[in-house]
Amino acid sequence: MAALEEEFTLSGVPLSAGPDGLLGVEPSDRTDQFLVTHSGRTVILYKVSDQKPLGSWSVKQGQIITCPAVCNFQTGEYIVVHDDRVLRIWNNEDVNLDKVFKATLSAEVCRIHSVQGTEPLVLFKKGAIRGLEALLAEPQQKIETVISDEEIIKWTKIFMVFKHPVLIFITEKHGNYFAYVQMFNSRILSKYTLLPGQEEKSAIQSFAASANRKFISLMSLSSDGCIYETLIPTHPSDREKNQVVVRSLLLKAVVSGDVRNGVALSVLDQDHIAVLGTPLSASKECLSIWNIKFQTLQASKDLLQGTSGQLWYYGENLFMLHGKFLTVIPYKCEVSSLAGALGKLKHSYEPGSHAVPHFVNWETSQEYGLGSQNSEQSRILRTRKVEVSLQPAVSASAQLLLTIKNDTEKHIEVELRKFLAIKQTPEFHTTIGDIVTGLLGRCKAEPSFYPRNCLMQLIQTHVLSYSLCPGLMEVALEKTDVQILQLCLQQFPDIPESVTCACLKIFLSIDDDSLQETDISTESVFDYSDTVRDEKMEEQTEIMENGFNPEEDNSNKEKPQGTTEETTLSPVTPKRAALLNAVLHSAYSEAFLLPHLKNIPAQHVTLFLQYLYFLYLKCSENATMTLPGIQPPTLNQHFLSCIGRRQGEADNRRSPSNIPLKNKRMKINEIMDWICLLLDANFTVVVMIPEAKRLLINLYKFVKAQISVYSELNKIEVSFRELQKLNQEKNNTELYSIEVLELF
Repeated sequence: MAALEEEFTLSGVPLSAGPDGLLGVEPSDRTDQFLVTHSGRTVILYKVSDQKPLGSWSVKQGQIITCPAVCNFQTGEYIVVHDDRVLRIWNNEDVNLDKVFKATLSAEVCRIHSVQGTEPLVLFKKGAIRGLEALLAEPQQKIETVISDEEIIKWTKIFMVFKHPVLIFITEKHGNYFAYVQMFNSRILSKYTLLPGQEEKSAIQSFAASANRKFISLMSLSSDGCIYETLIPTHPSDREKNQVVVRSLLLKAVVSGDVRNGVALSVLDQDHIAVLGTPLSASKECLSIWNIKFQTLQASKDLLQGTSGQLWYYGENLFMLHGKFLTVIPYKCEVSSLAGALGKLKHSYEPGSHAVPHFVNWETSQEYGLGSQNSEQSRILRTRKVEVSLQPAVSASAQLLLTIKNDTEKHIEVELRKFLAIKQTPEFHTTIGDIVTGLLGRCKAEPSFYPRNCLMQLIQTHVLSYSLCPGLMEVALEKTDVQILQLCLQQFPDIPESVTCACLKIFLSIDDDSLQETDISTESVFDYSDTVRDEKMEEQTEIMENGFNPEEDNSNKEKPQGTTEETTLSPVTPKRAALLNAVLHSAYSEAFLLPHLKNIPAQHVTLFLQYLYFLYLKCSENATMTLPGIQPPTLNQHFLSCIGRRQGEADNRRSPSNIPLKNKRMKINEIMDWICLLLDANFTVVVMIPEAKRLLINLYKFVKAQISVYSELNKIEVSFRELQKLNQEKNNTELYSIEVLELF
C-alpha cells in the first residue's frame, strides 16, 4: 500500500521558472537541504523541514545557468555551469558568484552528476565524460565526440554499483533512441539501440531508471499514456558491438495522450513508481503512485493549479512545481503484497506515526542524512527482517524462474544445473515446460539473449515435447541452431510436418564450413558410412541385386566404369548425414508432409534424393540373405517381407520403432517412402535438372528390378502355400515317408 500525504510549499515567493520549468532539484551534503536551480540566473538552497531558503546565489545580468547546480559531497562545495562552458565552484560563505572560482571549458556541458562515494562527473553534450578533478587540472583539454551528428542527449542518470559509479544517458536521433552506459570501474562505454515493442507506436516523453548489480531497469512514459520497460545489463556480453534491447509494456494507459504541459515519471522503489500527468478519466493534472508488481493504482492527488511536467524524488519526498511554487509531497510505500495492492492490508502503526519504508535506496541512503551510521544500519536490518517475515517461502522452481528474468546466461546455467540435480517431483514435466517458456519469453524480449546451453540441458531431460514448448524449435530455426534442432527431432514425438520440413530445408542449405564448427552427434551415421564388406560377400561371383539378374537386362551390360565406386560414397558429409537422419527418423503423415516438400529448392531435392539412394544401396548391402545351393542367388530380406506389407499405412502417422536413435537403422521400406514422397512432390521440377538425370535413371532401374522381383515372388507364393499345407499334413501323421516335390 502507498499513500500521498499533505503537500506543503518551500517558499511563499513565486519562483522565476522559465517556460520549461526548473532546471533541477539536487540534494546537499547536509540533512534535509536541497539545491533548487531556476532556468534563469538563480540557485537557492532550501531546508525542507523549515520550509524556507537558507541561501541564494545568482549569476550576473546577461549570463544564464545552463545545467542544475550540484553539491560536491567530498568537499561540501557547490558547482554550477552557466553559458554552457563556464564552471563555477563556491560554498555557503560566498555571496557573489561573479567572484568565486571560475573555469572555462573547451566544450559545452550537458550535465554534472554528483553522488555520495565518488567525485562529481561532468557529461558533455557530445557524450564525453570527465571527472571533476581531471577537468579542473586542465580545463582546456580536448574533449572527444562520442555520439553521432544530430544525436541529442535527452536524459541522464547516475547510480552506484559495487561502490563504483555507473552513468547512463539516453540520446535521440530522427525518432530513434539510444542508451549509453559508462562503467567507471572498467572505463567501458556500451551503446544500446532501444527498439520499440510491438505494442508501442508513440514518442517517448519521460524516462526513469533504477539499478541493481546486474541490470539497469529503464522505464519510459510514451505519448500513448503507457509505460514501457527495458532491461540493460550493467556488464554487457559484447562490449564492442552496438547491442539492441527491446522495450516491453509495463503499465497500460496510466495517463492521457493529450498532454499540454508534459508528463514525468520517477521510480520510488522496486515495486512503486510515481507518475505526473493527466489521467484518462479527468481533465486536471494529478500525481499518482502505481504498483508495477500488481498493476494497481495505489494513491492519487489532484494538482488543480497545473505543473511544469517535472518531478523529482529524494528520500520520502516528491518535489514538483505546482503553479508557481515549489511544492513537496511526502509519500509512504509499504511492503508490496497482494493485500496491500488491493487496499486490504491491516496497518499495525498508529495514525500520524511515521512508517519505516521497506525499500532502502542504496544510492542515496547516506546522502540525505538519515541519521547516524549505527541508526542507518539498524534501520536496514529492521527493514530486511520485515521483508523476510512478509515474504512466503519460494520454491526452487519459482526462484529459478525469477533468476531467468534478470540474471546473466552464465548464472542461469549454474542455477539450472543445481535445479536439475534436485530429486524430481511429480510436477517435474510441467516445471521444465515453465522454465523453457520463461527462457523463450526472454529470448523474444531480448534478441541478444540466447541461452543455448540451458536449452540443451532441458531437452536432454527427455520430458519435453513440441506441444509443451512449441516456441523452442521456432527460436532454434530463427537462430539456425542445427544442434538444438537435431536434439528436438530426436526427442520430440509430436513435431508438425511443417516444422520437420523447415528443419530439412536448413539441414540441406547450411554450408559445410558452418557444420564443421558445430558439435553434432554423428552416431546415427556410423551404420551407413561403413564400406567394409563381409568376406563372404567378396567371394560371391554372381549376385542378384534386388532379386533381379543384371544379365537379363541388356541396358545394364553397358554400365560406365566407376559406377559402383560412386554409389558407395555418401554425397554429403557425416555431420549433414546425421542431421538428415534425424529428419528421416521423425514421425510424419504423408498427407500433411507432401505440400511442404514442394517448397524445397530443386537442387536441395536432388541432393536429398542422392542421399536417400545412397542409403538404399547401403541398406541393400547390409540386409541380404543367402539361399541354399551351389552358387545361390542373394535376395534382399526387404522383398521377402513385402509379401505381407501393411495396408492403408498412408493414412497413419509413420514413426520408426521407439529404440534409441544411435541403435536405429533405416529400413528399406522407410527409405522408399521418402523417395516416393520427394518424387511425387517435385518430379516435374527434378526431371528438368541435368544433374538429376543420372539419378533418375538409377531410380528407374531400381523400380524395374523391384517389379521383376515382385513378379517372381508372386509366382512362387502359391507354391509356398502348398508347402505350408503339406508341412501341416506331415505333422499330423506318425508314419515315416519321403516326398519329392517339383516346383517347376
